[in-house]
Amino acid sequence: MPQGTQHNRSLTAHRTHHLADGREAIFFADHGHTVPEKVSDQRALDPRGEPGELRFDRLTGDWVAVAAHRQSRTYLPPKEDCPLCPSTETRHSEIPASEFDVVVFENRFPSLGPALGEISAPADASKLPTGAIAAVGRCEVVVFTSDHAGSFASLDDDRARTVIDAWAQRTEDLSAKAGIKQVFVFENRGQDIGVTLHHPHGQIYAYPYVTPTAQKMAEQARKHLASTGKNLMGQILEDELADGSRIVGRGEHFTVFVPYASRWPLEAHLIPHRQVPDLAALNEAEKAELAIMYRDLMRRFDALYDTPTPYIAAWHQAPLNAEDRAASRLHLQLTSPRRAADKLKFLAGSEAAMGAFINDVPAEQTAARLREVKL
Repeated sequence: MPQGTQHNRSLTAHRTHHLADGREAIFFADHGHTVPEKVSDQRALDPRGEPGELRFDRLTGDWVAVAAHRQSRTYLPPKEDCPLCPSTETRHSEIPASEFDVVVFENRFPSLGPALGEISAPADASKLPTGAIAAVGRCEVVVFTSDHAGSFASLDDDRARTVIDAWAQRTEDLSAKAGIKQVFVFENRGQDIGVTLHHPHGQIYAYPYVTPTAQKMAEQARKHLASTGKNLMGQILEDELADGSRIVGRGEHFTVFVPYASRWPLEAHLIPHRQVPDLAALNEAEKAELAIMYRDLMRRFDALYDTPTPYIAAWHQAPLNAEDRAASRLHLQLTSPRRAADKLKFLAGSEAAMGAFINDVPAEQTAARLREVKL
């Protein structure tokens, strides 16, 4: 059962400011704290560039974003040059404040956006499209703390809840923007995953299309609902609870388990007991428990070895069309390529080319290790 201290926070304080080039920066405050009324970005930044390009892959029916401007983005800077640390009198960062709790800002090097709008696949897939399609959408950075060191797992109860409130608020706001079809909240942690900044942070992508993985999952969920009248993720949760061998932990509102057909040597899903389409739909009690259980799961991943475990934390939220929102259920997929203390799983021929995964570690073994780890 989750343990921790949580407050009733029906409305987390937040305020939107603007950076020197016009990008939005939304400041969120912990319980009992306040957000700055004014901030001033002193940098002389160039105007924001035009969006990149979206290209339609006629062979697969997938969209591919081409964002050449991202080649010049900041790459693993030393702490004194970190763009996510608070600004000082002598060094101005992406966050124009001397201290803060949680900040969400538009990415300076976005894969999608800054423009918004509708897109559509070429009417004739037998011909190359004529003219570029702008990579509309939005990409945001979520900074968990002003501390350069640490991770989400090292946040205290209150800060973890503030981050979840920020995710929920941004999901709701981005879902209402023109042309957005799916909102994806995620975190890449660790250089082995490919992060370019060590400061604890995550990201949010608001896509102008439904991504291939979300499409596939939504289709499965719709089919199951039509044939059985039951929510697919709810059915999976019932089956996992009945079996029990892959359960890692259970609370009043959430359960953590290692999926039966895990693709990665370390993989766990965190599922709400209630059918909700996204983070914005969670109630106060669910958010409070989530802040504790999510952090507990990450600490278990880190406790398996003597060094921090690289991971991808992916929040699967329902696409924004009514049919998929009715059939799909929010859940977290936490994965790591770490298959031993000194070994990583790389996506080679079968996985990378065919999408056919081969896992060296049975799900039941992973679940037992996560349950038994000493925190």
